[in-house]
Amino acid sequence: MSAPLQNRYEFVLLYDVENGNPNGDPDAGNMPRIDPETGFGIVTDVCLKRKVRNYVELVKNDASGYRIYVKEGIPLNQNHAEAYKTIGLEAGKKEKTQATDVEKARRWMCVNFFDVRTFGAVMTTGDNCGQVRGPVQINFSRSIEPIVQQEVTITRQTVTRIEDAEKERTMGRKHIVPYALYRAEGYISARLANDETKGTGFSEEDLALFWEALANMFEHDHSAARGKMAMRKIVVFKHDSELGNAPAHRLFDLVKVKRVSQSGPARGYTDYEIIIDSANLPEGVSLSEK
Repeated sequence: MSAPLQNRYEFVLLYDVENGNPNGDPDAGNMPRIDPETGFGIVTDVCLKRKVRNYVELVKNDASGYRIYVKEGIPLNQNHAEAYKTIGLEAGKKEKTQATDVEKARRWMCVNFFDVRTFGAVMTTGDNCGQVRGPVQINFSRSIEPIVQQEVTITRQTVTRIEDAEKERTMGRKHIVPYALYRAEGYISARLANDETKGTGFSEEDLALFWEALANMFEHDHSAARGKMAMRKIVVFKHDSELGNAPAHRLFDLVKVKRVSQSGPARGYTDYEIIIDSANLPEGVSLSEK
């Protein structure tokens, strides 16, 4: 059995994109997400969590204890029904479900699904498996500087339908960011992982897999639409206790990103300097880079 999580963590992610769309906005024709007031690029927490889920699924291949709950093609209620059947509860009788039965189902979901015990989930539809507040949370990413949403016209040599074979080539468009460095911040609560009544059981083994997923999640997510994306740096703050020894915002302020030169737009990671003020770490907090 893996050791329970002993420490609170905060972390800073720095990743970049070159000639790609890191997170399209369906409300804006799938153009790269942007803060309309400032022009800074945005990547949602959901986008990054999806990549973590995909990596874990790729590495663990639905191994026991490492299945993925939010998965393409699998209705969520199907997982709920499986939980009820496995622990000997009658499915499809939501109005008669007892609180103790819901708790049993909740615990089964945490044990079997990595993303449930990591990020949490609302599992009250269909057969009620309760709600889980995940110990790992990630903020929206924001670009270090305002981005350019560039629209590139592309041509297609072929057509879809046989009757259109004699027609001219069709045209299309791709939306890209020429270059941008993004920053995201996250939190890991040992208390939410270990709480006797509502803990998810997120363990030291799960934490090691989570760090591995963050470091490698772009390596198996390449596509023509996303261009070249890379995780550049992971800065981890480890507290000496479950509850923590310093406010998260104070730790995040120790990591700063500066332009090396202001001449022209940034077009690569070397255009930035990462400054980590490790000399001013609060007592009871250690720092590492991954």
